[in-house]
Amino acid sequence: MERIWAPWRTVYIGKDHGDICIFCDKLQSDKDVENYVLYRGERVFVLLNLYPYNNGHLLIAPKRHVGDVTDLTPEELLELGLTTQKMTALLRRAFNPDGFNIGVNLGRIAGAGVPGHFHIHIVPRWGGDTNFMPVLGDVRVISEALDLTYQKLKEAMAATDM
Repeated sequence: MERIWAPWRTVYIGKDHGDICIFCDKLQSDKDVENYVLYRGERVFVLLNLYPYNNGHLLIAPKRHVGDVTDLTPEELLELGLTTQKMTALLRRAFNPDGFNIGVNLGRIAGAGVPGHFHIHIVPRWGGDTNFMPVLGDVRVISEALDLTYQKLKEAMAATDM
């Protein structure tokens, strides 16, 4: 039998998170390393996805609790776009992916796991990262611990004065 080891997920499995917005909760905390908050801008912030599709999967969200793209201010939209651009460049420097999926899921029916707080996904992609595991087994193997991914990204940020 094959085993897939992802011990960092055990603190989330089966736990009732209630009505707490995960983005607002992490934003109000000062424990950025523990919460994998990578960057705080004036109107937006960036964190690692705790359930990544691939290593380096980032989430970019406005600091303001807003659920729809149509409710964002022009300033929030601009900073979201510029931060998406910066984080894509950062991921290139830190991990050298072959490409990216960048997108938004608006509403639960569209796949939003946190439909009440708008956020953008940046998912680094590599040739061959879709193999038989997700296709046949509906399982994705993430080869790097979140702590190490966070450390690599912070080091890449420091090297570029981001």
